Amino acid sequence: MVRSSVCYTAMRSLTNPFPALAHVVVLALLLSTNVFAAPEKWAAEIDKYTQADTIKAPAKGAVVFVGSSSIRKWTSLAVDFPSITTINRGFGGSELTDSVFYADRVVIPYAPRLVVVYAGENDLQAGKSAEALLADFKAFCAKIHPALPNTNIIFLAVKESPSRAKIRDKVLLANKLIAAECAKDSRRTFVDVATPMLDAQGKTRPELFIADQLHMQPAGYAIWTKVLAPYLKP
Repeated sequence: MVRSSVCYTAMRSLTNPFPALAHVVVLALLLSTNVFAAPEKWAAEIDKYTQADTIKAPAKGAVVFVGSSSIRKWTSLAVDFPSITTINRGFGGSELTDSVFYADRVVIPYAPRLVVVYAGENDLQAGKSAEALLADFKAFCAKIHPALPNTNIIFLAVKESPSRAKIRDKVLLANKLIAAECAKDSRRTFVDVATPMLDAQGKTRPELFIADQLHMQPAGYAIWTKVLAPYLKP
């Protein structure tokens, strides 16, 4: 439907070029934030969460963790935050747009008091720009806040993984842009879990990662836990 709209607008430009061209540019920008997304890949995984919810509905007012594999693999949430009711709804390999797409199934139904989201590495690695990731974060907030106006959102800084050193500049810019966006709304908080993972020279620490140098060892999650814990208090 969106592609059809672009084609129709382009045809109009033949007779009225300037206003139509503006519409084409706007629609192209919208398309650019979704060109890498393929939410259907995660349908089976999301279905499993939905089925589990029918068996035992998660508690309302909890803290929902959503995002890519760094969330999905955070299996120690209950131990790391023993006084907090947490719900893990990560799905590995996903991009931020996937969390936007499925928010009405893995976030909104739980009416959480707080949503912790980690995504962006896969997006930037796939070729997205930092600006596109910012647009996706805005879309995530625009999906959550109208449905849950009193729910706060925490964005965990995109970490610098040794295996993805080539995208470091985009990672740093994305974190800067999203931190600035969070500062505009008291319901949104940017939490820098990335900088504490670096050494004194600002370089990555391979020992915090498993063999793929992408996913974290328990020591990496221990750093995240220490940094994030104060923000999860009611």
